[in-house]
Amino acid sequence: MNSRQSQILEILKKSDRPVSASALADRFGVSRQSIVGDIALLRAGGEQITATARGYLLEGSERGFWPYVGTAACRHTSEQLTDELYTVVDLGGTVIDVSIDHPIYGELTGRLDISSRYDADVFLQRVAEEDGALPISTLTGGFHLHRIGCRDRATFERILSALAEKGIAKVS
Repeated sequence: MNSRQSQILEILKKSDRPVSASALADRFGVSRQSIVGDIALLRAGGEQITATARGYLLEGSERGFWPYVGTAACRHTSEQLTDELYTVVDLGGTVIDVSIDHPIYGELTGRLDISSRYDADVFLQRVAEEDGALPISTLTGGFHLHRIGCRDRATFERILSALAEKGIAKVS
């Protein structure tokens, strides 16, 4: 591991948010592609670095962001996607990721990090604009899981209850 890679790893360890390749490139005065290469080498060396839509995150670091992380089992139509995301963020949660149980590939997970209506709108705009790109839940008839980060279990329970009232989440 070279000096820049060590410094990138330290930045990721200390960050409370995803760090973009562009921000790292600016900091080190190199190209974005150089940073992508550094991240690939760090991963090859065993570092658990996740790529999100907003940047890189050291795996497992979400526990430092939120005192409570819960999992919601959801199913909804594409028309309910906005309502699902807005409900979570309006009640104080962050949609950390989405995962499905695919019959061939097993568990597939996509990092989201949606914590505001703005983040939700950016995600929804990308879904609308990407030709042929559909939300991962379309592979399972709308069934999916979300890890939701929030300040406490009571906040998670309020989110889960609101999603259940809308017919989006299953409450056990």
